[in-house]
Amino acid sequence: MVVLKREVLATPLSSKACKILLLGAGEIGKEIIIEAQRLGIETVAVDRYENAPGQQVAHRSYTVNMKDGGALKSIIAREKPDAIIPEIEAINLDVLFELEKEGLNVIPNARATHIAMHRERTREMFVKEAGVKTSKYAYAANLDELKDACEKIGYPCWTKAIQSSSGQGSFFVEGPQDVEKAFRVAVENARGSADQIIVEEHIDFDIEITELAVRHLDENGSVKTSFPKPVGHYQIDGDYHSSWQMAEVSESVEREIYQVTKKITDCLGGVGLFGCELFVGKDGEVYANEISPRPHDTGMVTMMTHAAGYSEMGLHVRAVTGLSIPTVEENGVSQVPMLKPGASHAILSPVSGWDVNFNNVHSAMNAFPESNVRFFGKPEAHVNRRMGVAIVLADTVEEAKRRAEKIAHTVEIGWAGNWTKQQETKKHLL
Repeated sequence: MVVLKREVLATPLSSKACKILLLGAGEIGKEIIIEAQRLGIETVAVDRYENAPGQQVAHRSYTVNMKDGGALKSIIAREKPDAIIPEIEAINLDVLFELEKEGLNVIPNARATHIAMHRERTREMFVKEAGVKTSKYAYAANLDELKDACEKIGYPCWTKAIQSSSGQGSFFVEGPQDVEKAFRVAVENARGSADQIIVEEHIDFDIEITELAVRHLDENGSVKTSFPKPVGHYQIDGDYHSSWQMAEVSESVEREIYQVTKKITDCLGGVGLFGCELFVGKDGEVYANEISPRPHDTGMVTMMTHAAGYSEMGLHVRAVTGLSIPTVEENGVSQVPMLKPGASHAILSPVSGWDVNFNNVHSAMNAFPESNVRFFGKPEAHVNRRMGVAIVLADTVEEAKRRAEKIAHTVEIGWAGNWTKQQETKKHLL
């Protein structure tokens, strides 16, 4: 494992500058770049389309198909970054292993990225290496196998493309009549690979959690794991819609969340911030679901709930570059302190098109105190694409949730004379 430990930070664009290169430059990548630049770190953004959010703020940018190994290697040979940070799934993973063998620093490491971007590898790591509990699961390579797998796991269940993201290629199977449609959804919508489909037991969970674990250097130069408070969230059609911190869990469940997350991140190794998706069952059991070896979309709430520079993106940058992260000990756990309760709510586009505008911004931003709106700067909208996020602090999580949703639904998207608000959600919080 390569760990940078910076005692000196040079000026960006100088010969001694610390340089990070992001593979993927969406809204999370944009915030990573901004946090890095605040610390005087030089940034390079690579994405598959022009003017991606992170490209708009990076020192330099490249637009390529990141599954093209030759294109990736040529950019990295030209830039010679101190750290390579994968930020999306659609990357040539073989190249990451090659680069690591050549001595380049892949965050957190090529193996962790390889495991986390493929559901079969993730599940096998959870069960066989980390020894944590998951829902029952099975694999299928064709429609007949999928029918058998669904019968084996039982209805209702979930089917997911073996390699994808943001819920693409996932389907909730209520009964045998849904299996053929689930197969089509996996094959047609996967962002990565649908060579296999994983079938997962439906857990009657009490709450969905993202635990944001950060592996970083302590004062002695050893790697330690610290934890922000658990983030609660809910999804619609497999994609994040709202999140809040702290999640409503008991002290005993909170301890179990930290223990499960540490087992998983210890298996992956490296440094940086990880987003571990978990279910808390109605019986209080904690189930591992997915792992992200980088900041997580549900963690955008930390841009308000944590002190400036210590959002999940700021923690990631500090861990990657070996800079200090102040923590406190709480019940034997190293904690990253938060300021007060908060919530986030996605701002989704109800329209498709280029160069959309946002209306009612003044009303949205002034609806409540201690609130903010972040627009991502995506050049193209499509229906239900995440274009921004409302983030709010409040005295209670419930009030923060209510306010964040109110702000998000105040914003209108479209063009002058043709404004539209996002559709009401299936799980309304007001």
